[in-house]
Amino acid sequence: MPPHRSKSEKNDGLAKHLRRDPYDVLGVSRNSTDQEIKSAYRKMALKYHPDKNGNDPVAADMFKEVTFSHNILSDPDKRRQYDTAGFEAVEADNQEMELDLSSLGAVNTMFAALFSKLGVPIKTTVSATVLEEALKGAVTIRPLLLGQPISRKVEKQCAHFYSVAITEEEARDGFVCRVQSSDKSKFKLLYFDLEETGGLSLALQEDSSKTGKVTSAGMYFLGFPVYCLDQTGNSVSAAKDPDAAFFKKLDGFQPCEITELKPGTHVFAVYGDNFFKSVSYTIEAICAAPFIEEKENLRAVEAEILSKRAELSKFETEYREVLAQFTEMTSRYMKEMREIDELLKQRNEVHASYTTIPLIKRSSSRNKRKADSKAAKEDGETRETHAEQVIKKSPTFGV
Repeated sequence: MPPHRSKSEKNDGLAKHLRRDPYDVLGVSRNSTDQEIKSAYRKMALKYHPDKNGNDPVAADMFKEVTFSHNILSDPDKRRQYDTAGFEAVEADNQEMELDLSSLGAVNTMFAALFSKLGVPIKTTVSATVLEEALKGAVTIRPLLLGQPISRKVEKQCAHFYSVAITEEEARDGFVCRVQSSDKSKFKLLYFDLEETGGLSLALQEDSSKTGKVTSAGMYFLGFPVYCLDQTGNSVSAAKDPDAAFFKKLDGFQPCEITELKPGTHVFAVYGDNFFKSVSYTIEAICAAPFIEEKENLRAVEAEILSKRAELSKFETEYREVLAQFTEMTSRYMKEMREIDELLKQRNEVHASYTTIPLIKRSSSRNKRKADSKAAKEDGETRETHAEQVIKKSPTFGV
């Protein structure tokens, strides 16, 4: 007779059975680029987002399915695992979802903030309201001049938009946009494509990271591949298996989707990603022409990181083999130590058996000494009483 299954288990099994191919869900082909997958996801997420569809359960389910599919296809390892062996290979039940903080209630936001404080990485996404207003062209865009930083404060789940005009020569020399916050607040640096309709669609985003006493984020369009490092997932695995986390530390080191910008006007935005408070920040756009040495240093350092990432795979194999041998040797060491101690104990017992003196426990000796002392005391008292009686009977007693 098969074991009884709970209702939740049956539902989970049904959900797994009804899962659709992530490529079909997003409407992309199996050889689609990361940018094509990201673009398809953003359009569908915006279409089915709960903010736009009220309490429509169909739209809510579609939003979850779209997000679930994107989480698989946007991760190179999970995508490769899915292409090889399907959902089971990517542990689909444990897929992380990006949270839109603007759609969470106050209580859920407080819980998310608490987990974030405890060091649990929580992926957040840009509010659907901000993306929709940008797509409609209903946002205020301020000019940002090259080499002239602007300092402002953006409210949580809101965005400040900036336009930067670059010439053909500046585009050829390279361009950098950087943002930093001195109060270590979380934010996102966004880059938008200009649509033919006049609206803006999100093309790139970079989450802020702590660097010393500030949080910062930057986008580098230098005419050659520049890499970004996403360590969100690695923070979770580090708590479970530090060794595995180390060897996967550079897995999130991936090339940015855009390496150069064409001459013209480009739009960036700073999005407040904090749970409760506004973000004070400084944004700066820079032409990379004066930074020739820095450009070469960046290329050299990132080349070394790529080389190191390739080495880690081989090193992990060697490390695991040595670790297994070390574990085996440690186990044998403890076993040998116990066996030797036991043999020495047996040897001492054999040595002690060569004697005609019976072994007496300390407690018995102490008890015997106490008994002898008590007997002597009683004997003394008896003798004293007997002496008194003799004296009383003597004829001279009382004279």
